Amino acid sequence: MNKPLETQAALQLIAPSSLELDADITPLSMSLMEVLRKRKSSREFSTRTLSIYKLSRLLWCAFGINREEGGLRTAPSAKDAQEIDIYVALATGLYRYDPHQLLLQPVLADDIRADTGWQDFVGDAPVNLIYVANLERMSAASRVEQKFYAALDTGFISQNVYLFCAAEGLATVTRGWVDRPALAERMGLGPGQRIVLAQTVGYPRA
Repeated sequence: MNKPLETQAALQLIAPSSLELDADITPLSMSLMEVLRKRKSSREFSTRTLSIYKLSRLLWCAFGINREEGGLRTAPSAKDAQEIDIYVALATGLYRYDPHQLLLQPVLADDIRADTGWQDFVGDAPVNLIYVANLERMSAASRVEQKFYAALDTGFISQNVYLFCAAEGLATVTRGWVDRPALAERMGLGPGQRIVLAQTVGYPRA
C-alpha cells in the first residue's frame, strides 16, 4: 500500500462504510526527551480534519499491534485482557478501531462528537476518542479489580496519545466530564461495556 502524503485530501468517507487505515508507520520526528518536554493538555482546537495517515498513526500509537506474534500491543493491559476498545467519533460517524484488520469499523452514521462530553469544544474538534472497557474479557477478576484495571489500562493508552500528539504538533486533552449513561445508550453499548474516559485530538487553534 502506498503511504498517503500529509498533503493529500483530509479524511473523506461515507458512513456506514468501514475505513481502511494505513499500515506504514514511520518513526516519530523527535526524541523521547523532547516529546516529554512538549507533552501537555490543550483545550483549544482547530476544526481542521486529520488525514487518514495521521489518524492511522495516532491509533497505532494509542493501542496498535507492535508485535504480530500474539497480537501484542503498544500499551500494556492487565493479564493481557486487552479489554479496552477505542471508539472514534468523527464528523462522518462513530467507528471502532480494529487493530487486527487495520480498520475503523462503522458503528453509527451520525456525528455524535458533541455527545462525548459537556465541554464546548468537543463538538467541533475533529476527533474524539472514547475508551470503552469490555469487562467480559476480565471475567475472572472481581468487579472492583475490573474497574481498577480498566482505568489503569486506559491511562496507558491515553498517555501514548499524549506523546504522539506532542511529537506531531497536535493538541489533545483527556476528559472525564462525560454523561456516561447517555453516551453509552447513544453508542449502543452492551451491559458488559463501560465508558472509562474520552480524549479529544486535533490541530491547535491558531
